[in-house]
Amino acid sequence: MVDLETTGGSAATEAITEIGAVKVRGGEVLGEFATLVDPGRSIPPQIVMLTGISDAMVFDAPTIATVIPSFLEFARGSVLVAHNAGFDIGFLKAACARIGVPWPGNAVVDTVKLARRVLTREEAPSVRLGLLAPLLGSKVAPDHRALTDARATVDVLHALFERLGPLGVQSLTELQQLSRDVSPARRRKRTLADHLPTTPGVYLFRGRSDEVLYVGTSVNLRQRVRSYFGAGETRGKIKQMITLAERVDYVECAHALEAHIREQRMIAAHQPKYNRRSRSPNKVVWVVLTVEPFPRLSIVNNPQAGRPTALGPFTSRAAATTAVEALQEVVGVRRCSQRLSLSPKGSACVLAELGRCGAPCDGREDKTSYAVHTARIAGLIAGSSDEVLVGLRALLDRLSAQGRFDQAAVVRDRLSVLAEAVDRRQRLGSFAGIEQLVTAKPASAGGWEFAVIRYGRLAAAGRARLGIDPMPVIELLTASAETVIPSGGPLPGASAEETATLLRWVEGAGTRLVQSTEPWHSPAAGAGRWRPFMAAVGLAKAQLAPASWRY
Repeated sequence: MVDLETTGGSAATEAITEIGAVKVRGGEVLGEFATLVDPGRSIPPQIVMLTGISDAMVFDAPTIATVIPSFLEFARGSVLVAHNAGFDIGFLKAACARIGVPWPGNAVVDTVKLARRVLTREEAPSVRLGLLAPLLGSKVAPDHRALTDARATVDVLHALFERLGPLGVQSLTELQQLSRDVSPARRRKRTLADHLPTTPGVYLFRGRSDEVLYVGTSVNLRQRVRSYFGAGETRGKIKQMITLAERVDYVECAHALEAHIREQRMIAAHQPKYNRRSRSPNKVVWVVLTVEPFPRLSIVNNPQAGRPTALGPFTSRAAATTAVEALQEVVGVRRCSQRLSLSPKGSACVLAELGRCGAPCDGREDKTSYAVHTARIAGLIAGSSDEVLVGLRALLDRLSAQGRFDQAAVVRDRLSVLAEAVDRRQRLGSFAGIEQLVTAKPASAGGWEFAVIRYGRLAAAGRARLGIDPMPVIELLTASAETVIPSGGPLPGASAEETATLLRWVEGAGTRLVQSTEPWHSPAAGAGRWRPFMAAVGLAKAQLAPASWRY
């Protein structure tokens, strides 16, 4: 608890004359802090009358520059509780700013606002500390001196705590939110979270007809679900969902990764009205070479099995089109859409005259010579060669040297999109091609978190608590893991979203590979070495974009 006495009411123009604070934990007083402060100015007579603090009393007191560091050290890591906290915390922040000390950002609780939520107007017509303290049975009578008032605030806070039970307040966040306006009906629904555990998992809000309204995940199910019924939830659609919710179901998970994956699967399965992401995890597109004597590039939703040249996944058709245009810049693959036989007898288009196509349509290029183009694309995707990317970079440099900067920018963006797509395909493809991968990550509370991944799909998850031998746990997980039969597509075991989520977790800091049925590798000539270029392009585009485009 903290209280100040000052020379006036404005933190911008007035100064602190006294600081008093009491540190309390579990109802026990751990320490007290009290000091007069030299305000560097005369104290107005009316303030002397109110507080009893005169110029003579602060004549040899330490300055605020000396006091603030000591107070901040005393309050370090504590919640700052004050009666009319805006006043006291405002003066402390202003003092820190004047002497160049950063404000530490302690959490703040205001007993004035708390009292207004807990007590009725009939019980407490005024919430001034001098009137509230005796009303709530405080053993300390406030007297406009900092330490005394801080001690009285301790008693006021504890008395208000006794009245919080019916309101369902169980955490600091809920206590801070209590002062904001939340409808009683919404606050009463907090009981929907009473049966939830405090472990990681997935929660499902259900409506009157048992329909799933919303699916979410958290490392602490009860705390997260309770937050939906407080003032911290400001999203309009979610507020609407809360009014319709009748029940909350849950699936307890071993750790956050399992919860995240199960959330994705449940959203895809139930299609909840109030979820926006993960509703269509398979709604991606790929770029493939068509199966015909003279293949062309095509954008498809589901590549057929056995298509090693599938490039993607792309979350938008526009990005896939940009990648196709990038390939067509330097690879002479045909762009026309008609099917050609082994002995075509058509007429060449203008692209052939410009040297941008080998013109197999009129017989200038046979199947063998045309296969060179498709082999270049296949080699790029497989990672055996990045000469296509090198060719695009050479074109970019040439256009820049000629001063054709608009065209160079187009080529630059196409190269970046293509390189990113190839890199993504190689990383995901290599990862999803492993029959079984067992990973471990240190748990925050000690022990280990495990994931058994088969063909890019989470097949099992578990944890070994601190002091437990992890290897028997791993053996049990692998023996009971889901059987995953690969589909034969570019990502044979799961959706692109799930495989990408698992890959990010495996590549994250602290994750260790425990077992793998085969080597996990990246191609030596893959697109991974183009990541610095991609990052530079992203930075350049962000700097050039208007402010309204960046947000």
